[in-house]
Amino acid sequence: MTDYVVMFPADNEAQWEAGTEADHQATFDIDAEFSRLLTSRGGAITGGAGLTHSREARTLTARGDSSVMVTQGPFAESAEQISGFFIVSCDEYDALVDAAQVLTRAHPVVEIRPIAEF
Repeated sequence: MTDYVVMFPADNEAQWEAGTEADHQATFDIDAEFSRLLTSRGGAITGGAGLTHSREARTLTARGDSSVMVTQGPFAESAEQISGFFIVSCDEYDALVDAAQVLTRAHPVVEIRPIAEF
């Protein structure tokens, strides 16, 4: 089986924070539906996490000159932040893509990448 990461790079964190428990449950239900669809196609979720944009977060940057800089907050140099991800195993990429389409009902962008084995 091939392993993939399924990422959510465009979720609106302010909208999530302002959401109700029912709003959050609707997202969790869609994520659970993805899991059921993936399992029915021979795949499995093997890991994952939701990532917060908290004040306690720190970003560690190591530079080529051996210096290290620690800053407050997840300030990656990108326009988008990853709000969460699943690690999945699946034999057929097309089956994963089919199952992942349901995720777009809760996540505006779903990015799927194979995990490189070293």
